[in-house]
Amino acid sequence: MKSPRRRAREFALQGLYQWQLSGNEVPAIEAHLAGVTGFEKLDRALFDLLLRGAVAEAAELQAQIEPQLDRPYAELSPVERAILLMATFELKRHLEAPYKVVINEAIELAKSYGGSDGHKYVNGVLDKLAALLRPEEAGRPNRPRKAERKEEQ
Repeated sequence: MKSPRRRAREFALQGLYQWQLSGNEVPAIEAHLAGVTGFEKLDRALFDLLLRGAVAEAAELQAQIEPQLDRPYAELSPVERAILLMATFELKRHLEAPYKVVINEAIELAKSYGGSDGHKYVNGVLDKLAALLRPEEAGRPNRPRKAERKEEQ
């Protein structure tokens, strides 16, 4: 059985996918999704945060994602783009969610909705983004190198 938070991420992914392909406004997308079976069981606050936030900050999020890619952003599948937008937004703005949870949820979405190896690609990109967006939490703090620490003693 899926948790309300997992459902929120799944529906936000569907909304971002629809937004990319149709260009519809968020209220129209939300109205459409509200009629889908299972919508009533999601965490509405998380769904709203992820869908609205990722759409509102899409250009900024894309600018942060692009340097981590090995190909042009436009060449990613719409599912991969939607997952990366949503997860990058969550890494930046939903600090209550541990970065490992954000990445794991994105990987699971990519396995369910993406191409055969899309989850590996999503994982690699989000690992790099976590190091940039949450360096302390991701275990990669900007510490002085060993030689610099010895000089300080």
